[in-house]
Amino acid sequence: MAYAIGLNSGSSFDGVDAVLIEINQAEDGSVLPPKYIDALSIDWPEDIQQQVLAAFDDTLGIFKLTRLNYVCGAVFAQAASELMKKHNLTGEDIDVIGYDGQTIYQEPPEHDQMKQYDASSPFYEMWTKYGYPCGLQIGEPGVVSVLTDAPVVTQFRSVDHTLQGTGAPLMQYFDYVLFRNDKPTATLNIGGISNCHVACADRSKMRAFDCGPGNVMIDQAMRVLYGKEYDANGEVAAQGTVNEEMLAEMLEHPFFKREIPRCAWRLDFGAEYTQSMLDKYANLSSEDKLATITAFSAEAIARAFSEFILPTGLGVDRLIASGGGVRNATLMTMIAERLPEGVKLETSDVIGIPPQYKEAIKFATIAFSTKRSIADNIPAACGATKFGVLGKLVLPPSQAKLTD
Repeated sequence: MAYAIGLNSGSSFDGVDAVLIEINQAEDGSVLPPKYIDALSIDWPEDIQQQVLAAFDDTLGIFKLTRLNYVCGAVFAQAASELMKKHNLTGEDIDVIGYDGQTIYQEPPEHDQMKQYDASSPFYEMWTKYGYPCGLQIGEPGVVSVLTDAPVVTQFRSVDHTLQGTGAPLMQYFDYVLFRNDKPTATLNIGGISNCHVACADRSKMRAFDCGPGNVMIDQAMRVLYGKEYDANGEVAAQGTVNEEMLAEMLEHPFFKREIPRCAWRLDFGAEYTQSMLDKYANLSSEDKLATITAFSAEAIARAFSEFILPTGLGVDRLIASGGGVRNATLMTMIAERLPEGVKLETSDVIGIPPQYKEAIKFATIAFSTKRSIADNIPAACGATKFGVLGKLVLPPSQAKLTD
């Protein structure tokens, strides 16, 4: 067995999670489901957090963004280092550290335009003319590798983007590792954005796509209306009544017209859109606004399940949820009420994975696979034209070899 560390700071941007796992390969070379050992979380320093938020809004400037890339790498390294110290581990004990970095910007694919790309065209036109997806994740891997003295794999999305894949969500390979020997299983991750996945032994039948908002609008509404970072346990939303007119308008958001595989980002459901809804329905009580926004996330998830998972004919009868959103009891209740009859909503605790750390465990698993050149995208799920090896490998100083 090998030790691997996974790090995660998602679209909710509420801290850096670090997990320690044990992981190994089967005799045929496939990756076995990892064993969760321990985890910790650290907060983003407030001044760094403000710079990242400015980068989200495209107001930081390239010079400051360049330095922020290194600074964020140091924050990721801090989280990994603290977890290593807790277990008396050194870089030599760690097979790999995997993380995606902090996403600053994400641009979804334009599927119709990509289909028109002519291989005789200049490569750069894939992004200037033919609608290929792109994104920016910061957290310099060289910084992490040097400060932890461990191998690092990061920035998993660009290979998938160049293969015409969405690059988001990225949970599907980890779900394949977890469930390929079980019956077809659906999973749900509720971060800032929510996404669904269907895993089964036949990778050609797998699916992965963003459903819509998860916590991002709920959190933003709480900041504006209550000066708090989130709705603890959904207590505010539980006191309100869903406004059907507001809910219906939000369900007409252009995002829902995108074909799967599809991906969303804060520009779709972030501060600007949330504020526009709060302003338009200013006559509602704060509790009713929170209840409606929470119902919006739940409805988007349930509709995605009904529209894109049930028609697969795989007989999926359970949805295993993870991510910070599972701690919102009101949201979870609303999702369960809206799912098709016979579909059971569970959390990843049932498979031995703490819901808040599944994303970080995912990155550790992908990094372990990448380091061994194992294909770790799922073309049928992400829209890529073929299998690929995701991420960039950086080796630590301790593995540097001197030659004469």
